[in-house]
Amino acid sequence: MNQERLNEIEKPLLHIIKHDVVPALGCTEPISLALASATAAKYLGKTPKRIEAKVSPNLMKNGLGVAVPGTGMVGLPIAAAIGALGGNPDGGLEVLKHITPEQVSAAKMMLEQKLVSVDIHQTEHILYSESTLFADNDYVKVAIQDQHTNVILIEKNGEILFQKVEDECTNCDPYEVFKQISAREIFEFSNVIELEKILFIRQAEELNRALSDEGLRENYGLHIGRTLRKQVGSGLISDDLLSKIMIETTAASDARMGGATLPAMSNSGSGNQGIAATMPVVVVADYLQVSEEKRIRALFLSHLIAIYIHSKLPKLSALCAVTTASMGSCAGIAYLLTGKFETASMGICSMIGDISGIICDGAANSCAMKVSTSVASGYKSVLMAMDETHVTGNEGIVEHDLDRTIDNLCAIASKSMQHIDRQVIEIMVSKPCP
Repeated sequence: MNQERLNEIEKPLLHIIKHDVVPALGCTEPISLALASATAAKYLGKTPKRIEAKVSPNLMKNGLGVAVPGTGMVGLPIAAAIGALGGNPDGGLEVLKHITPEQVSAAKMMLEQKLVSVDIHQTEHILYSESTLFADNDYVKVAIQDQHTNVILIEKNGEILFQKVEDECTNCDPYEVFKQISAREIFEFSNVIELEKILFIRQAEELNRALSDEGLRENYGLHIGRTLRKQVGSGLISDDLLSKIMIETTAASDARMGGATLPAMSNSGSGNQGIAATMPVVVVADYLQVSEEKRIRALFLSHLIAIYIHSKLPKLSALCAVTTASMGSCAGIAYLLTGKFETASMGICSMIGDISGIICDGAANSCAMKVSTSVASGYKSVLMAMDETHVTGNEGIVEHDLDRTIDNLCAIASKSMQHIDRQVIEIMVSKPCP
């Protein structure tokens, strides 16, 4: 990559990755509602007596069955309540970082007294959360839209205190640079950018490794990581690098989805995507004992490829985006093992030929299963590529060019899979309460 091209793409790519790779405590969809409640509480100025929340169908899907950190409960109602009573309105995706047991007890009491409602709001915006807090004769309504922390409206007693004004840049595509860049250039860019400019990516390893350690220490969710590690001891699965990748990555997802009060380093608005883009690379880097520079460049490449692919998808969709995040770590592992773009390209094409049909049926403990499946596919695909074999352009939606293959996958998710999404939501909201 020549210096002129490097200078052209460096600033937008660094801006994107710093915006999309950030700490998040808990599943980001209920956290978005908690943030709306916390912001409303700030402007209400008193303890709310009742909460009415509304969310988009996709946010409802991703919030119905997931644990809310620090509460011991799942679902959007507890997220709305604890956000209102204990959330930090300036905390972003870590809005619930400092909640207390007393605040959790008060939030649960609101639920028991049926003072919290969460309904679906039919909107063209895939990501939308709205919380209205009532106390005495006052109310405050806060709406978040398109991004998990993007507050667009603050209204108190009928008066608009804040409303995000649309201007010519409101609909600007923050990922515009990806329309003029290829996966190969991203791979090359990750190799040549000054190391000092990407040292921040090490925090992804620090946060997500801590989650992995926590998931292996205690039983969270389906405790898949701990179960797999146990079966290594029994001899039912091998103590090899593939097993280590699955165990350490899945354990982080177990902890996150099971309500651990530790932040994940997210990717594209998702903690699980951040975990899938981080932990496989970390495990392989540990195994190979690579240099610090190579480790950092592999992590940076993984996260940037994951964002590149996800930018072609709806913010929330019927395609499980852990699969696309794992394509990022596939590239990172390929870089560690061979340093060749061709290995990464063949690996990602094989993954698309393998796991492109995994649907998102809402955030839940079972997400860790999808994490396990996806990262295993990524590692196996790299091994195939190292042996000069991969799913070729003669098969299915895979083409002979990686970028066109990615576009095919994302077109399916953006168009035909919308019908799947509607049916999944319909099934989920119609299920009887346990």
